[in-house]
Amino acid sequence: MVTGFSDRFLLEAERHAAWGAAQLDTLTGFLPDGPWSADLPSCVYRQGGLTLRVAVLGTYDTAERSWMWGWANPGLRDTPVVALAEQVRAYGQRHGIGEFEEEVQDLSGFADPDRAAETLAFAGMGVTGAPGYIGVVAGPDTRVYFLPQDPQVPRATVDPVSLPRTLMTAVGLIGRSPRHVVTGYFDHHGLGWHEDADLVSARLPDGSGAEVEFDTAGRIANIRMTVQP
Repeated sequence: MVTGFSDRFLLEAERHAAWGAAQLDTLTGFLPDGPWSADLPSCVYRQGGLTLRVAVLGTYDTAERSWMWGWANPGLRDTPVVALAEQVRAYGQRHGIGEFEEEVQDLSGFADPDRAAETLAFAGMGVTGAPGYIGVVAGPDTRVYFLPQDPQVPRATVDPVSLPRTLMTAVGLIGRSPRHVVTGYFDHHGLGWHEDADLVSARLPDGSGAEVEFDTAGRIANIRMTVQP
């Protein structure tokens, strides 16, 4: 019985922890309250009067504690609505990440299967670069996870003032490699960064500077910001 994720998967998820968490907050603030519906052949999702183009990333069986990727769903296989999920599988094949390649993930042996399902959704969002994911109840024992693929969804931007809090909050989400959190955030936003021993530094879009120092255990020891007025 599988009781945890592989190191390769966790390090990949870690790369997306900071920007992904910020993006999920942005998506949550954008989505209106209200009931949802979906037209899967048309890749359309509706909620509270808002209509979005989406993809099906996967489904989670809350009774069996199992996750199925959208590309593996017999009713959706090879249809446009699972094209982004196919990208997740291709990424797993290129980088040797089994969790992205296996059709069904048995999460029943995990300490917190529900959290494990959310971690799979989070990582899938990360490798596709989608602006968040939407998890909704689709039946008594089923949750379906959608990836927005619509320019209406706002993208979280780099905020020098809140950056230290963003990074420090993110390191606790996966808890594997704080350095991956930092460099993954800079990579996602296209910021050139420099690594010198235990220091990672980057120049932000507004000209501000960020220096992240790590201790001998690999933890973030200090974040120094040079913020432009």
